[in-house]
Amino acid sequence: MRLEARDVTKRFANHAALDGATFSTAGDAGVVALLGPSGGGKSTLLRVLGCLLVPDAGEVLIDGETLPHDEAGALLARRRNGFVFQGYNLFPHLSALENVALPLRCVHSMAADAAEARGVELLARLGLEGQEKKRPAEMSGGQQQRAAIARALAPRPRLLLLDEPTSALDPVMTAEVLDVVRELAEGGQQIVLATHEVSFARRVADWVIFMAAGRVEESRPAKEFFEAPGSTLAQQYLEGLSRYR
Repeated sequence: MRLEARDVTKRFANHAALDGATFSTAGDAGVVALLGPSGGGKSTLLRVLGCLLVPDAGEVLIDGETLPHDEAGALLARRRNGFVFQGYNLFPHLSALENVALPLRCVHSMAADAAEARGVELLARLGLEGQEKKRPAEMSGGQQQRAAIARALAPRPRLLLLDEPTSALDPVMTAEVLDVVRELAEGGQQIVLATHEVSFARRVADWVIFMAAGRVEESRPAKEFFEAPGSTLAQQYLEGLSRYR
């Protein structure tokens, strides 16, 4: 996939979450990692790419297609993407299977039996076979996040957008979820990932977009970025994260 942003701005009251963000990626970037300090604009950019937010100014393109600037167009466009957030966002009163199948029926107009079959298939694929009838409160954090990934994958999205999907998990559960993401990437799923898991990003990302203060400081192939970051901010960020690891 090729991602492009041209002078993109998004404000919340007096705060510019994106402040003229500009970048482009190579056309063969299958996994793009958004890195940078907290508050740098990663989550906002992820939501703009997924059409959950409409920018105040500027253009965003995916594979040459300009994303809509109107809410109605954004609503249609976001149905082509899958989203996974750090808080899981599962319906607490529904089983794992129903959490996957319900959006397929209600949003994507899939027949009930087909939606259930798709849910069973994905839950098994993500290591949740036998957990279909459990509600979120009966599952571990890692299992809940894998169920959330199954829900995001169910409609076969163009992009899978992951916003700090392991930040609320302990190290064991983090490894479980990252293994799933790695397997999806190896299987060809196009992914945009906002994360502080730099060692993981180093393993799976084809491209890195490094952000700070709402601006893009670097947009480079992952190998080049991790071997020799070009900006002082990126160098300090990587050194700070590796100091106690």
